[in-house]
Amino acid sequence: MEEKFTAEWERRRAQAAALGVRLRPVPREKLLDNAHRSLSGSRESDGFAQLEKLGRLDLTLEALAVDKGFTALFSDEEANEALSRLLAAGYRF
Repeated sequence: MEEKFTAEWERRRAQAAALGVRLRPVPREKLLDNAHRSLSGSRESDGFAQLEKLGRLDLTLEALAVDKGFTALFSDEEANEALSRLLAAGYRF
């Protein structure tokens, strides 16, 4: 499951970059660790605000973290934080 998450997160990051969203480089082997850090704080993930403006919250880490295929990788607190951020931004599921 971790490998699928990493591949999907890389794919979404590439799509975001193609839209002009600037994302900090993160080594492939650190993507999941970085995701946990991002969701355990109160700050939105890298690129969230830009993707919100573009109407592409589906490309955010938050959207990936609440995807039913990957929720087992995250704690309830992390998933709830991701969901809260998405709902606050008006994301439609």
